[in-house]
Amino acid sequence: MLNLLIAIPIVAAIAVAVGAPAKKSALAAAVANLALTFWFLFGYDHAASGFQFRSSAPIVPDWGLSYSLGVDGLGLLMLLLTALVTVAAIWIAPKVEKREGLYYASLLLISAGATGAFVSLDLFFFYAFHELALIPTFLMIGIWGSGDRATAAWKATIYLAVGSIVLLVGLLALYLSIAAPSRTFDIVQLQALAAQGAIPQLSWVYLLLLIGFGVLISLFPFHSWAPDAYACAPAPAAMLHAGVLKKFGLYGLLRVALPLLPEAAQGWTSLLLVLLVGNILFIGLATIAQKELDRTIAYSSVMHMGYIFLGIASLNILGLSGAALLIFSHGLSVAVLFAISGKVRERTGTLEYARLGGLAKPMPFLGFTFGLATFASIGLPGFGNFASEILVFFGAFRHAGEGLSFSPFQITTIIALWGVVISAVYMLRAYRATFLGEINERWKALPDLSCALRPAVIVLLAALLVAGFRPQMFVNLVTPVVKTLTAAK
Repeated sequence: MLNLLIAIPIVAAIAVAVGAPAKKSALAAAVANLALTFWFLFGYDHAASGFQFRSSAPIVPDWGLSYSLGVDGLGLLMLLLTALVTVAAIWIAPKVEKREGLYYASLLLISAGATGAFVSLDLFFFYAFHELALIPTFLMIGIWGSGDRATAAWKATIYLAVGSIVLLVGLLALYLSIAAPSRTFDIVQLQALAAQGAIPQLSWVYLLLLIGFGVLISLFPFHSWAPDAYACAPAPAAMLHAGVLKKFGLYGLLRVALPLLPEAAQGWTSLLLVLLVGNILFIGLATIAQKELDRTIAYSSVMHMGYIFLGIASLNILGLSGAALLIFSHGLSVAVLFAISGKVRERTGTLEYARLGGLAKPMPFLGFTFGLATFASIGLPGFGNFASEILVFFGAFRHAGEGLSFSPFQITTIIALWGVVISAVYMLRAYRATFLGEINERWKALPDLSCALRPAVIVLLAALLVAGFRPQMFVNLVTPVVKTLTAAK
């Protein structure tokens, strides 16, 4: 059944590319995958936990290579995020003037690649599906992007290609570090080997994985590709990449790096704490300096990765559960923000704060929903971002120092709390500059978002509110996975 989740968007992409009705076919495929994802959610045996709905087909048995699929609670959370954002991105996509079939086929392939990566239980296919999703991302930016799209596309291509190469070297080094009879690409078998102490805890191998995944996540100082790419990308592509595909690196740390190299990971904790502070403070201050709505959202997306890294670095149940929930919540909130900013650009032709203002008067729905997404991004109670950030902060602060002194984790947490203030400054400024104040005469007759497109925004906000009011529903999914991570407590 998991093969269907991958096959449906790929088949739909081929059909669209050869002439099927583009948006209708793409949206039908996305809705079908969302329905199938809920089927997996309701069919998952929470009592048994672990990987379920498994299937496997040997490819090269001598190398331990197989096409193996399966999901656990963490995988289901990622599938739900992918399905929700895919439906919203395709639903809210604007009218495409050129190469419409390729446009929607690219969106579907991004979704298929992310889905394949999240359900793969083999390192080779885990990596390969992500690379599949990157190619249409570059096409979306280069062909349908705005601004200096060619430069942004090439910059993202070079950065992500280098990150992927470093990641590939790290995965191969991990594979080759295992004694020959036991070598395998199967993630489940690798986790069993790690539990038995059969995987050498090589510090440099973990560093390769951290850098490789870190570039894909936009970990400071490997972040500069992301703001340009997201600001120039079409809104649906920005929604899918910032909301879903970038989370592949975070998922990889939780799925591969931490459980397989737990002791090596602890050796690089201090470095990770320093880098994530760069994400929160340096990128946060850079976000305040932005003068365009899309670049503010793009930089904020990079900044919020620091909170997730803090939860991952904590290596305890509170912090890791908070990181997993924040992956989900941030993916939804940033998708809403990019969706609305895309509609503002369509109507005004600009996202410069100096040329906007007062748009809530002609566009009350967009103003109201952007306000809700702003509150979610800041981390106000009632949204999933708040619940997850609280877990992250408590999880990190639990690492107490000796006596009355603060530990590095506690100092980092105190610094990270200032990021909440910074995010409030730039997001409220963005809301005020775009939707409040005096309105330009030429914007007074702008149309609001049509009723036919509103469900795309509503479904993402509804999921954010559910995660905010009932976070335990999602935490219960990932807690069994978190408990299996070596050194989690």
